[in-house]
Amino acid sequence: MSVQDSRRTGAESATTTAKEHVGSHLGKVFGVSVLAALIVTVFVLAFTWPTKTSEAHNMPVSVAGPQKTVDQFEDKISEKSGDTFDFVSADSRDDAVNQIKHRETYGAVILAEQPGAPEVLTAPASNSAATQVMSGIADQLTQQTKGQITGQVEQMKAASGGQLKPEQAQKALAMQEKAADTKVAETEVVPLSDDDSNGSGLAAAAFPLVLGGMLGGVLITFLVKGVWRRLIAAVAYGAACGLSLTLILHTWFGFVQGNFGLVWLAFGLSAMATATFILGCTAILGAPGIGIGAVVTMLLGNPLSGAQAPWQFMVEPWGRIGQYLVPGASNTLLRSLSYFPDAPTAQQWWTLMVWVAAGVALTALGHFRHNRINDDPDETDARRVGGESELATGNHPAPRHRRGGPEADVD
Repeated sequence: MSVQDSRRTGAESATTTAKEHVGSHLGKVFGVSVLAALIVTVFVLAFTWPTKTSEAHNMPVSVAGPQKTVDQFEDKISEKSGDTFDFVSADSRDDAVNQIKHRETYGAVILAEQPGAPEVLTAPASNSAATQVMSGIADQLTQQTKGQITGQVEQMKAASGGQLKPEQAQKALAMQEKAADTKVAETEVVPLSDDDSNGSGLAAAAFPLVLGGMLGGVLITFLVKGVWRRLIAAVAYGAACGLSLTLILHTWFGFVQGNFGLVWLAFGLSAMATATFILGCTAILGAPGIGIGAVVTMLLGNPLSGAQAPWQFMVEPWGRIGQYLVPGASNTLLRSLSYFPDAPTAQQWWTLMVWVAAGVALTALGHFRHNRINDDPDETDARRVGGESELATGNHPAPRHRRGGPEADVD
């Protein structure tokens, strides 16, 4: 090697070493920091906004009893609570129970002719927040009943000029004791499992299900080559994920009840719906598609799922929209399968299947679109000319499956 070549090699080595030790520009440093903080802010806002803005309103509640008594009750409650409740008429107590079991309402108020005491029916398995609201109704009814009894005693005293006869005094004393002991009965029509008495287990499982579906889609995107192989992997992933979740949450922990096979299918379809949607987004948009999938499933779907509070409590129309996203549909479906076997579930099943079909369609569309672009004759000729030039200079182009990213893979 000549002295000139040695000097050139030494200079190139020094330049390379210098480049390796050069730090990032300060603008990039601050830019990345701000971007990271912005991402965290968006996540915090997405998960806390529904809690901050949600309030009890338009909650369906069944009411049964004499029409006059029902009208008086609804008027009094509406004066105090505004639009908190959406009262649904029930012909009888059995009819009210039937409405609860079909998930038409979150609870019921059974009013009786005087001197009968009212009764409040609850369904803790439907939602813990809704059950707390129903307990509030029971407390209000208790206070109203006590007030009525106390008012009757005062009327007796006023009618007698404040001097009650022995029989009246004895009756008044008995009524006062009754008022002190009065408490409206709360009956659990659809209780939670003994293994999940407060419902926190089923609610806590909602987020891992969403995250698991996303991770499955991302891993399949980058580790499995070929569009049809990816779709087969998504089906296999849904079956395996559904089985593992069912064994843990149904068989082991007891958080989820109901038929093992249907629960397995619900878990598996939910995971597959999210995974195929991620596959479809990346097939169309490449790596940025993962971000789109995260926004739809995690930042929108999970907070709007109604796992923590009834979807009616959310600002319109977000609560209703959430029921047509994967997390909302899967949460409602799993609760129905677990505790409300009489409730209709067609909407949830179809919602999940539509998301799976959309993911499959997007995956196939992205695959064939990128293949058509890569196989364009003009592009092929240009690539050939460019390739000859690069071969002459020693610069080899990257293989097509690496240039095009995950969406350019072929079987």
